[in-house]
This record gives sequence, structure tokens and C-alpha cells, in this order.
Amino acid sequence: MIKPKASTPKLTNNGTASAPPIANPTSPSPIDDGVGLANVHLNQSRRKLLDLLNKLYNTGVQADVDIPQIAVIGSQSAGKSSLIESISGITLPRAAGTCTRCPTECKLSSSSSDWTCIVTLRFTTDVNGQTLGQPRTIMFGPAITDKSNVEERIRRAQRAILNPGTAYRTFLDGDDEDLPKSELTFSTNCVTLQISGPGVADLSFCDLPGLIASVGTGGNNNDIQLVENLVTSYISKPSCVILLTVACETDFENQGAHQLAKKHDPHGKRTIGVLTKPDRIPTGEEARWLKFIQNEIEPLENNWFCVKQPSSNDLKQGVTWADARQRENEFFSMTAPWCNLESMYQKYLRTGNLVERASSILSDLISRRLPVIQEELQKALRRTEEALAAMPKEPSADAFSEVMTLLYAFIADISFHVGGVPNEDGLLQSIRPHQMQFRMAIRSTAPQFVPLETRVARDFKMTRPKFLDQEEAMDTEDADKYSPEPIFIDEVMARAQKARARELPDNYPFVVRAEYVSSITDKWLSPAQILCNQTYNVLFKYMKALVHKHFASFGQGNLEQRVGVILQNHIQAACHRTENRIKWLINLESRPFTLNEHYLSEYKDKFLSFYKAVRQSQRNPELLASINDHLTNPPKAAVYNRNGHIVTDAVQPNGIAKILSGLAEVGISGVKPEDIPKLLPSDTMEPAITIMAEVRAYFQVAYKRFVDNIPLAIDQELILGLEQDILLTIHSGLGLNGPDGMRICQELTQESPQVAGKRQELKKRWERLSAASRELLSIGL
Repeated sequence: MIKPKASTPKLTNNGTASAPPIANPTSPSPIDDGVGLANVHLNQSRRKLLDLLNKLYNTGVQADVDIPQIAVIGSQSAGKSSLIESISGITLPRAAGTCTRCPTECKLSSSSSDWTCIVTLRFTTDVNGQTLGQPRTIMFGPAITDKSNVEERIRRAQRAILNPGTAYRTFLDGDDEDLPKSELTFSTNCVTLQISGPGVADLSFCDLPGLIASVGTGGNNNDIQLVENLVTSYISKPSCVILLTVACETDFENQGAHQLAKKHDPHGKRTIGVLTKPDRIPTGEEARWLKFIQNEIEPLENNWFCVKQPSSNDLKQGVTWADARQRENEFFSMTAPWCNLESMYQKYLRTGNLVERASSILSDLISRRLPVIQEELQKALRRTEEALAAMPKEPSADAFSEVMTLLYAFIADISFHVGGVPNEDGLLQSIRPHQMQFRMAIRSTAPQFVPLETRVARDFKMTRPKFLDQEEAMDTEDADKYSPEPIFIDEVMARAQKARARELPDNYPFVVRAEYVSSITDKWLSPAQILCNQTYNVLFKYMKALVHKHFASFGQGNLEQRVGVILQNHIQAACHRTENRIKWLINLESRPFTLNEHYLSEYKDKFLSFYKAVRQSQRNPELLASINDHLTNPPKAAVYNRNGHIVTDAVQPNGIAKILSGLAEVGISGVKPEDIPKLLPSDTMEPAITIMAEVRAYFQVAYKRFVDNIPLAIDQELILGLEQDILLTIHSGLGLNGPDGMRICQELTQESPQVAGKRQELKKRWERLSAASRELLSIGL
């Protein structure tokens, strides 16, 4: 032990000199066994904050929220390990090359109890390097009460970290010669040292592997980038205080740690600079390093400090930390140019001042960050809870009941949608446009009879009967689009003449009408099948969406896939039944039949009048023009006032009005203007006109019946028919009714590893966020 000199001045925290006490070389100092950096004046509030910081880190919440931390960084051989030893009062493992190969967290706290050190391993990644949802912490052996045992325990702990595939007890209890070689050269998993005792500093920090410029023997070419990425993952966080160590024996510009720190803290607001090895400054270069302490070069908001630590050889010779502090004090008090610095800069020299400043910065940062951390924790908790709530329901222990419940809910939803939902994108609403297209397609098969001879009406364009406009809202464009080929009256007459067998003259067989009807209904099969296929496509797509809605997030997707296939087969079977029903209805329409005699008769009369009027428009255009004029401009009747006197005389009947008036006078009432052409002499084409009117009238009866029956059949057989035996079909298709039903349900409930992993990760995140939130609430400052 080196004896302190009586003349050595001692600096207080504010940089003023005072007479130092003279140490007794024969009696141990009260702090010989400690680091001697604890500040007895440090208030309880600061210590609570530092305790809170350690508790927050124990929860692992730093993976979710930016928690204040001091990270010690430096280039290889920058004196970083010596600084850590000086602050913590322990000896770190020393070896050739890079010493620190994983992060080492030091949690220091002053205590009146005996000195202890607890070593733990904290794994944030698994053996494959995958990030864990929640850190896994393992206590590495019992608490250490003898400082001489710490170095070996840390060395073994680092070996355990670098061999994640080997049980940690192998490194804790095994013989050193038998320990396996390291699987990794560096690791992001860390060793944690929890040190407490008299004289121990109140400080928490993380010692990171030193930045390397080249790969040593047995190293990996990726190690340089790996270490840099590891350091970056710490110092890039806004709440990380960077304790930057720079060795004075090497050119400042060649030390990459400063460049990395400046990259992530360009304005130097959260970096504390530490100059090490000041006794190795080449002669004549001291002044340049003093400018760092004076903050003239690379200025930092928290300034640069300078410390002097014992060498490895000194520690091997038994130099205590109390001796080391004394030697450091002597160096800065007696060695130029350090002893000549102004008093305002003396507070930036010595390890004690550095620790006090770092502890103050960290506790102040924690105090400022507490409200923000609390808010961020609550937001993160809410997001995590929302994400958990959005996750699929966790598999139940009763797989059979869970699957059955899911199926019953699905079938109930099918019934709900098949029955009709009041949504614009509902199942029935999606089918309706296809039904309207079907109605239009059937309507377009109406025979286009022309009551004129072919030679006369080659370029004649039939007008649409006005009485149809009141029943069928078809605009001109649609009418032109669906206009069929015309059938002229002489063609109808010739066909009727050829069909006569033993009938009397002017009597024509019914088969003529039946053939015309059959030629029309033969065209109805294709539109009906198209409607059936369109309905099937809509139904299948709609049901597929329902299957996805109910089963997509269940298990590994097997239930969704299997139910989808079963339902598709079920819908196809219903579609086949529907197609057979459509063909049956088509066969019904192949023979003319109706009991709606009044409706048929009414339409026959209307079409008969219409066809005669069209024919007369060519044979007697003056009469037709008079009828149209009468319908357009009916004669005015007399107008009377309240007293019954005539205000305006009635216009005397003329033309068509006169004919109608004359018919009424002889007792023929109820005659309409369009009926007047019936009074004309008989037409040789009269039988053909009658056939045309009867066939056209029957079409009105039959097509309206058909455009209702086909959608009804499709609805009954295909849509509503979907519910027929659906539960039994799914049960049988899945095999739930058989002896393997329970096993099948268990297989179906197994969720995908991705979903299970995400849920586990969210649960662990929620646990650490909740634990951190409780720690914040428990502190009383």
C-alpha cells in the first residue's frame, strides 16, 4: 500500500483545495473494502429514483419504453474496464484482446449492510438469436460476500452467456478445464451485477463491449459490425446517457467510439466525456488534452472528465481501491499541468467527481422522465390490451364443445343472412340485379308480330303498344336492344293454312298457337340457367366470406378450409336440385295453359285492337289519324258556374267524337276510339290477326308467371335450401359424429404457431408493462 503524503491537497466537489487527511498505513481505512464513492449527503429522493430505475429494468420494460440509462462505451483498450472497476469496486475478468464480450449491467447502491454482489444472467434472445417476448432472468449462483470471488464468477457468467445452447450450471459448477469453448464471440444477452454495501456509489450503468477495429484470432468477420450494432441499440435511445471513455495515449481522432457517440448525440447534450490514462500522454501534448476539460474541443453539455485508474499490475500487487483513490488524488494534485488548472475545472478531475456528476444526471433525468414514462406505459398498456382483445379466442381445454359452439354460431349466421338482412350488400340484395336481368331477358323473347304483309312492311318499324307502358317500364333503348325478329301476318296466315287438316274453312288448328308458344318458351331455359349460375356464384362468394369471418382466426386454418369445402359441395348439391327444378318448370311452360282467363281475354282484346289499328294505319291511314287526333285532343265539354249557367258551350261532336256519339244514340255504349277499326269490313287476314293476338296475349300471362316462378324456385331450392341438413352435413363432413370426433376437434383447435407466438409475446409485454406501472405507482417521492 502506498502511503499518502501529508502535503497532498484534497479537492472538494466544487473544486476548492483543502488539506487532506493523513492515512494511517498500519490501520485500515473505514472504506478500504469499498469503492469509497458513496455520497452520504445524497438525498433519499435520488436513491429512490435510482432504485426505481433498477426495478424498471428488472421488468424488462426497456424493450417497450425508453427508460433512462447510462451506457459506458469506448474503443478497445480505452480504459473502460478499469473505470468500471474503479466505480464498482470489483475486479473484472482480464484476458488478451477484448475483455467484455457481452453487456454488463452494474446496479450499485450504498447500504449499511454487509457488502454483497448478486450475479444474474438476463437473456433477451433465445439460442437461435430470436428476440424473446419477455427477458429470462437466471440467478447465477448464490450471493457473493467476498470480493475476491467476483472476478471468477463474472468470467463464468460471461462464458454461460456466450454458450446459450449449454446449461448455465455447467459454467457455474464445472471445472474450468472442462468448460466448452464459446459458441459466440459476442452476445446481446447480458450479465447483471447487483452490488450493495457501505461506501458503494449510488449509480446504475451498463458496460458495453469495446468497439473493435479488427477481428482477433478465432473471431468472426461480422464481429466489428455486431459490436457496433449492439452499442448503437443502447446509445441511440433518447434517454440513454453516454459515458464515453477516450484514452489519452492514443490520438483522439482514431478512437471510433467518439464518432459513434456524436452520430447519435450530435449536439453533445447527453454525453459525458471521460479521459483515461492521463499518465500516458506523450510529453508536450498535455495542453491539447486540457482543452477537453476546459470544453474547448468537442464541447459537451455535461463536460469532459479525467480519471486515473490503477493498472492491472497494480491490482495484482494488492493495491486497494482506497489506495487507488489516494494515488489518483495525488496525481491530479501534484502533477502538472492538471494541478495548475483553475478551480472551476478541478471538479472535472477524479473518479469521485465523475460518479457524483453521473449519478446526479441520471437521477435528474429519471425525475424529468417519470411523467412521460408513466404516460408512455399507459399508452403501451392500452395498445397491448387492444391487440390482445383483437386476437382470436384462445383455444379451450374442451375442444369438442368449442368446435360445436363455433359451428352452431356459424349455422345461425347462415340462417340470418339467408332469411334476409337489411343491408345494401346483403345476400338477397346482391342477387336482385341478376333477377332483374333475367326478367328483361325473358321479356325480350316476346314475339314481334307485324300485322302487315312482308312485301309491304320490309322497312316498317312496329311501335310499342301504349297500354304496355303502364305495366312494363322499358325505355326505348332497352326496347331496341331486345327487339326480336319480326313475324309478318302473311307468314302467320300461311302457317295456319298449312296446319289445316279436317277443319272447316276459317277454322285453324290449336297446334299453330302451341307451336308459336313452344318456340318462345324454348328460349327461356338459357336465361333461367344463367340466373341459377349467377345466384350460385353470389351465394358461394357470400358463404365463403361467412366461413372466413367465423373460422379464419381459429386454429391453424384447417377448420376454415374443411368447412369451406363441405359448404361448397353442399351448395353445389343444392344447385343441381335447382337446375332440375328449372327444367321441370320449363317443361310445364312448353304447353299453353292458364286459368287466368280474364287476364288472357283482356290482353287478347287489347292486342287485337292494336294489330287491327296498325293494319288500318296502312290500309286506312285517315281513320287512324282521326282516332289519334281524338285521343290527343278530346272535344271540350260544356263548363258551368256555381249557379248552373253555362260559361263555355260544349264543342259540337265531329269526326270520331261524332261516331262515338252516334253509336251511343243507337244504344251501343262503351265503345272506345281504338275499337272503331273493328266496325270496318272484314279482313281476309282476320284469322292470322286473331292467332297473333292470342299468342301475344298468352305470352303476357306466361312470362309474368315464369319470371316469378324461376326466382322463387332458385330461392327455395338453392338459397333457402342451403339450410337443409346443413348441420348434419358439416358434422358428417368433419367426422365429428364418429368415434374420432374428439381427436378431430383437438386437431382443429390447435392454433398456428404464429398466432400462439404473437399472443404469448403480447401477454409477456402486458406483464412487463403492468409490472413497470406498478413499480411507478409504488414509489413515494
